[in-house]
Amino acid sequence: MEKLRNKKGYICDMDGVIYHGNKLLPGAKEFVKWLRDNNKAFLFLTNNSQKSPKELAQKLARMGLEVGEHHFYTAAMATASFLKGQGAKTAYVIGDAGLTNALYQVGIALNDIDPEYVVIGETQNYNFENIKHATVLVNNGAKLIGTNADITTPTEEGEIPACKALVAPVEYATNRTAYYVGKPNPLMMRAAMHCFHERGIHSADVAMIGDRMDTDIVGALESGLDPILVMSGVSTPEIVAKYPYQPRLILNGVGDIAE
Repeated sequence: MEKLRNKKGYICDMDGVIYHGNKLLPGAKEFVKWLRDNNKAFLFLTNNSQKSPKELAQKLARMGLEVGEHHFYTAAMATASFLKGQGAKTAYVIGDAGLTNALYQVGIALNDIDPEYVVIGETQNYNFENIKHATVLVNNGAKLIGTNADITTPTEEGEIPACKALVAPVEYATNRTAYYVGKPNPLMMRAAMHCFHERGIHSADVAMIGDRMDTDIVGALESGLDPILVMSGVSTPEIVAKYPYQPRLILNGVGDIAE
């Protein structure tokens, strides 16, 4: 634990680590206070593409946790950055405002007739019509992108479908495999680390704290970060035991770090 507490930077997942849905998890406030009291660099890294950094900051504020917008990086932002780097100009989007706004900010216009890309992220507005339309567009040559590869996400009600579960019908219907930008893709991990490089902090001095073995922990291992698993989200001891790689530490929650 002392090795973890001596890190200079911390990248933290949000769903299952800081909150479930609209409920702040025990120890989250104490953890953020500890980060600030000890002058630690930190970044909240979320695969969920629904909300912008401003909206995420407001969400935490409603739960009583004040965190500035610059402390957030989302899969929507990573997806927009990736598509900009690919020279994309148009996309058909199944997703919420966090995703569409991120795409607008890099100059990508929404197009439901002949887009270069079909981009799918988490959304409450998911129906057969947009699945059908996405299928037609991909069959006509549009490239298929998923903002992240999470199959489910934890909420206060329990596990609900996440991005990969929403992309799957289009993959099956078109016989195409989507490219997933979010964790554990190194693209997103490198983008997160850029925030620390500006402060002279490198991967050996950064811990990745998450609740998922298949995104957070493998992403940390492949990016040279200290992999820390919390049991406040989707992982259980039985799930952890099935993987050929392991986290360095397993904690009940982020509050353990601040004790």
